[in-house]
Amino acid sequence: MAPVIVVTGAMAAGKSTVADALARSFPLAAHVRGDVFRRFVVSGQASMDPPLSPAGRAQLDLRHTIAARTADAYAAAGITAVVQDILLGPDLARFTAQVQTRPCYAVVLAPSAETLAARDAARHKRGYGAWTAQEFADAARQTPGGLHVDTTGWTVAETVRQILDHLDDARVA
Repeated sequence: MAPVIVVTGAMAAGKSTVADALARSFPLAAHVRGDVFRRFVVSGQASMDPPLSPAGRAQLDLRHTIAARTADAYAAAGITAVVQDILLGPDLARFTAQVQTRPCYAVVLAPSAETLAARDAARHKRGYGAWTAQEFADAARQTPGGLHVDTTGWTVAETVRQILDHLDDARVA
């Protein structure tokens, strides 16, 4: 059985880019993008803006459940699964508890709020809406568990190297 590696952090933390590069560093790996499962809901999609409604929470929990099961399916087939999603606060522990595969690793990308805001401004999509970069930076830094990596000023290659060099520190019990 191959491992599952979870990459999380705020919007514009570099989750997609880092998760993709990390997956490509393994001989056989899949990049499981949690946000894809949200887009499968084509009508009645609940807002993820604060405060999160009961419908929003239910759809977010469903998205996380599908991503965890998908990661387990890849790992069972011998394919390293690198999961990328926003799993902050208690969501990270809830998610890794759903993942049956062991070893399972969790990495929290936690650049500064200024870095998040600059990265968000430089990309084609805008993620923050009702949220602020500072709120997300604080949430990432306060998320318990996993290997926390402050990627402020780091390249993707440096981030991936840091993750691989400290993967044991990211191990989920």
